[in-house]
Amino acid sequence: MLPRQSAALATLLLAPGITLGCGGEDSTSSGTTTTTTTAAPACETPAFAEGRDSARCGQLVDKEGRVIFLHGVNARVEGVFDVTFDDGRTALEPIPPFTAEDAARMRAIGLNALRLPINWSALEPTKDGGFDEAYLDKVQAVIDLCAEQGVRVLVDFHQDAYSKEIGEDGAPLWAIEPPPSMLLEGPLTDLADRRVSDQVLAAFATFLGPSPEGEELRGRFGAAVAHVAERFKDSPAVTGIEIYNEPFGGDKEILDMTEAVIAAARPSDAGRLYYFEPSVLRNQFDDAPPADRDPIPGTVYAPHVYTLAFGGSDAQHEGMTKDTLRPSNDSARFEADSWKAPLAVGEFGYDPNGIQADNYLTWQTELQDEYQASGFLWVWKEESQGSWGVFDHDDATGAWTERDHVRKAISRVVPEAIAGWPTKFGYDRVARRFELTFTGDPAVTAPHRLFVPGPDDFAASFEITCDGVTVSAARDAATGVVELACGADANAHTIVIAAK
Repeated sequence: MLPRQSAALATLLLAPGITLGCGGEDSTSSGTTTTTTTAAPACETPAFAEGRDSARCGQLVDKEGRVIFLHGVNARVEGVFDVTFDDGRTALEPIPPFTAEDAARMRAIGLNALRLPINWSALEPTKDGGFDEAYLDKVQAVIDLCAEQGVRVLVDFHQDAYSKEIGEDGAPLWAIEPPPSMLLEGPLTDLADRRVSDQVLAAFATFLGPSPEGEELRGRFGAAVAHVAERFKDSPAVTGIEIYNEPFGGDKEILDMTEAVIAAARPSDAGRLYYFEPSVLRNQFDDAPPADRDPIPGTVYAPHVYTLAFGGSDAQHEGMTKDTLRPSNDSARFEADSWKAPLAVGEFGYDPNGIQADNYLTWQTELQDEYQASGFLWVWKEESQGSWGVFDHDDATGAWTERDHVRKAISRVVPEAIAGWPTKFGYDRVARRFELTFTGDPAVTAPHRLFVPGPDDFAASFEITCDGVTVSAARDAATGVVELACGADANAHTIVIAAK
């Protein structure tokens, strides 16, 4: 681990609403009117790419120049998440289908983005057979369903324990070096053991290592990512590509691979956003080294935050508070700022039947708002392993039932697109009140977009104010989105949404 900066500097950098390169001042309110103060320019750096989702001054921005936040979920999809075999071996686990109803329900409860795991093994199953376009058609079908509902898609090159042949998912058989001594099958009941098996550790050591075999494999993988970038470069719903889920190896080797793969893929789509992760060990230690090299332009830092999700005693779970979960989110913000990159928590989650499950999910989403991070819940539907997710599965009938308590834990008033530069925002569940302070940007003419939950999770009626003045804006019944104009100048402004 590289040492962190001094506590005083870290406190400054990590203060809620502070993002490197951006600034502004809060509004001060008195009665029904608000006095605004002139703020310094919030960001003078151009976006990485124009006309699409991009990165600017440590924030995600859309094609209109608004700062955007992805409130998302992961979904492993039948036919896309590759855990089956064509040689008679038993499939590792059941994977749910994804339908138009899934996409619509995501959007309706405030999940505006899908992290979609895809696998190299299905994309390029044989060494000399090229890429399987029929597989990418299945990926495109999911993207299309999401696009119809206004749900963005992050295409995630996923792996767990390196490959389905020796672990759960990831690389094709031909890309395992040294070749495995034993091929595995389902049902998958020993994933923890597979993750640290000799076969898996040896495969990672080769893939990330200096040998000619490793260099060749990384080159082939970079070409695979480039092909996917080319295939989906004209899909406006695709917000970015994540190049490798939960890599296991040395920090330098992981970053070298990250840079090499992005460099290989860039020519296929020069404006593409690429999401990257630190070592999977961050899941256990809640911390990763800050940047020790130049930031990678056009990237998003995407660690996972799983404090106490996979371990700890009952006493630890019973005694945890929001502050128990703060250090990992605090470190994630610090790490992202060191890379001068937007922060998107690629995975967070918890056993929905676990001790303090609802509090855990609520606290994590509140901390994401506090640290201005996008976030993707693990997972939408799952009938294997821990059966986590927004839905419960009845093994006897095959029916899926939405877990109201999970939805309520993550549902809140949140900004989706801010026509300016956010200083601070958050939702007070007790008061049922949301407040956003921001510095306006005269160059942005599109309206603010905020998600406002329906009466089951927020209120049947509510009031919106801009700098203390009531604003008339309707909530879309299907999406929960409210659009409004507020703060078209370069001053500090405040939007409040409060239940009546």
